[in-house]
Amino acid sequence: MRGPEAASPLGTGSDEPIMRLLPVVLAAVVVAYLAGVLLRSSDAYNLWLDGVLGLLTTWVPALVAWSVVGVTRGGRPDLMLVATALLCWAFADTYYVLESAAGRDVPLPSPADVGYLCFYVLMLVAVILAARARALYLTRPALLDSVIGSLGAAAILTLLLDPVVKSAFDGPLTLTAIVGVSYPVMDVLLIISLTGTTATAGGVLGRQWALLILGILALASADIAYAFQEIENVYVMGAPLDAGWAIGLALISAWTITQRNPVEHRPDLHAIVPAQAVPQVATAAGLIVLVVASQRPVVALAVILAGSTVALAALPLAFFQRVLLAQVNHHARTDELTGIPNRRALYADFPRRLAVNTELPSAVLLLDLDKFKEINDGLGHDKGDQLLQQVAARLTAQVGPLDLLTRMGGDEFVMHLDQCDSEHAQAAALGIRAALAAPYDLGGVTIHICASIGISCYPAQGQDLSSLLRKADIAMYAAKSEHTGYAVYSDGGGNNARGEFHTVQALNEALTDHQLILHYQPKIGLADGRVCGVEALVRWEHPVLGLLQPDSFLGRFDEAGLMPALTDVVLDQALDQAAVWSLRGRPLPVAVNLPASSIMDAGLPAQILDMTSSRALDPSILVIKITEDVLISDRSRAAANLRMLRQMGVRIAVDDFGKGYSSLSYLRELPIDELKLDKSFILSMMSDTRATALVVSTIDLAHSLGLEMTAEGVEDTETYRALGDYGCDLAQGYFMSRPVPAAGLDMWLGDSARIMQQESAVPAVVPPDSGSPVGLQDAPLHERLEGLVDS
Repeated sequence: MRGPEAASPLGTGSDEPIMRLLPVVLAAVVVAYLAGVLLRSSDAYNLWLDGVLGLLTTWVPALVAWSVVGVTRGGRPDLMLVATALLCWAFADTYYVLESAAGRDVPLPSPADVGYLCFYVLMLVAVILAARARALYLTRPALLDSVIGSLGAAAILTLLLDPVVKSAFDGPLTLTAIVGVSYPVMDVLLIISLTGTTATAGGVLGRQWALLILGILALASADIAYAFQEIENVYVMGAPLDAGWAIGLALISAWTITQRNPVEHRPDLHAIVPAQAVPQVATAAGLIVLVVASQRPVVALAVILAGSTVALAALPLAFFQRVLLAQVNHHARTDELTGIPNRRALYADFPRRLAVNTELPSAVLLLDLDKFKEINDGLGHDKGDQLLQQVAARLTAQVGPLDLLTRMGGDEFVMHLDQCDSEHAQAAALGIRAALAAPYDLGGVTIHICASIGISCYPAQGQDLSSLLRKADIAMYAAKSEHTGYAVYSDGGGNNARGEFHTVQALNEALTDHQLILHYQPKIGLADGRVCGVEALVRWEHPVLGLLQPDSFLGRFDEAGLMPALTDVVLDQALDQAAVWSLRGRPLPVAVNLPASSIMDAGLPAQILDMTSSRALDPSILVIKITEDVLISDRSRAAANLRMLRQMGVRIAVDDFGKGYSSLSYLRELPIDELKLDKSFILSMMSDTRATALVVSTIDLAHSLGLEMTAEGVEDTETYRALGDYGCDLAQGYFMSRPVPAAGLDMWLGDSARIMQQESAVPAVVPPDSGSPVGLQDAPLHERLEGLVDS
């Protein structure tokens, strides 16, 4: 027999077949012994069964374990302890068998008991070391589960072993009694440690540990059965009970074989039991002990252990439940992107903040980032998210310990400044804008952005959050439209007048109550003076403010996310009117300006096809106007939609050409039919030779590409005639007609055509107020048109 330091001849890979043979040898010995004890016909001592085969069931496991120690070269202290424990058992069993073979009774205690008890002590230390080595790789702390499992196991075992313990101490306290009770105590400790380490591992000890667990349970079960048989004085050597020890030793030895090639211990190893199985079973065991104790007398220690098990299992539930609820509440109140409180937190906390002292002033600041949509669409949503995170970090640095910062959604933030009046709120707004003005690094892209801030003050401008937010929103819109950076709401203040009627509610009412109307401006062919089409321009017929121009409200619709709805309204009305003109025998192409969001919408071609077919219109009746800025965000997606529209027959026009992006490459790549030269060039054309040269060269460029050229902003006779001389195709402007409702345009079309046939090739003009056609180029035409209108 070799000691722990001996080198094993099985330490090389060439001996692997022998190592694979060892489990077979273990199984053969156990099966042979089990068959022998089951088939024996007499209780008399049998040399071959009780002697030779019985000793093989102890020595073979010990020798196999020491062979594994040799393979690992002593690198596993836990395996060395297990091998030594098995060796102690083998020596103890040898003494016991030899004494029995000699016909001598083995006293208690005896030298055999030293070996048996050493086995338990060494196994206890080995289990703890093995579990500790694996626990270093585990991420789930389960100390509480370990304690619960250990207490539950101790409670049930104490209940089961109560008769054994009482029997051992019926008489005076002697060494025999102490040794006799040591076996059940050691069984209890070993099972407790095994249960605790299994719970600590959270169910991820691995399948191989099943061998060790089953082996120890087999030994403990045999020990308990032996103790009860000893009480009744019915134990006989070589009975089936002895097979329990043989099986337990073989399983423990087989476990050492599985450990000869250490693997990296990871938390994803296959679980023997679910992570919560040990504390659940332990709690059930504790409840069983308590139920039994309520029916008959039970040792006090078992009741104490069972009560502790149930208490430890139950009491933390309330704590963990509160922690879980707190976490859920925190996540529900926190903006996922920025980590600051969200809209829900603002509405939940605001009343409590006001209730602390209703007499103290405070201020609500509503902050909206300027041009954030363009950045988000142009650079991508990931860059937009990075920007919002950096903005939130800067805003957090601006608030005090008693203030509240929240993100309402999108690019809107709300601050509630405690103990703050209007003057201090304005100073805070200046500081916020200064903090936000520094450049932002978005992963290689540096941008600048600022914010518009609306301020409302408590209690002067509202007693609740809804009122204060509404008025801060009005002030914010005023600051944005007037480019002042921030604005304070004041009841009846002029800077709030327009903003108060531009709330989201007012915008929605404009959409649903048919307050949005279209005016139409004709496009004139410069070669023959004919009307070649019209442009539809949206107006807001506000019930309080009167007729509003698009510059005063389109930006607000965009900020509120209502631009798609507004676009649908404009398309519906424009195509309805086109259908009316078509039924009257005067089909006029209608041009509609679409925002970038609509151009990027993959459903746009199908939508337009459905809208035109439902009105029995050919799609060619529609002209889609796009701005050059649309092409910055996603030219490839825009091109795909535009090509589909072009294939349907819809014409594509580039509005405000020369003002925006101005990259000539898209003229080659996109299916464009028409260029509309920005009016800034037309207005200065007659007084600026450079502007004239740009106009002429742009007209030539358009014609060379097969495109029509339209001049916007024609306001006098000289410009009108000069554009005709330069070869421009179409003209549009106040000189011919201001944008007018459809009824006014019908009158203009009939009257101007008849008068121009009689008098001149220069068309009439609609003045801004009357909505009626009036000629500007000469007195006779002017008088005749006025007469027509009066009549």
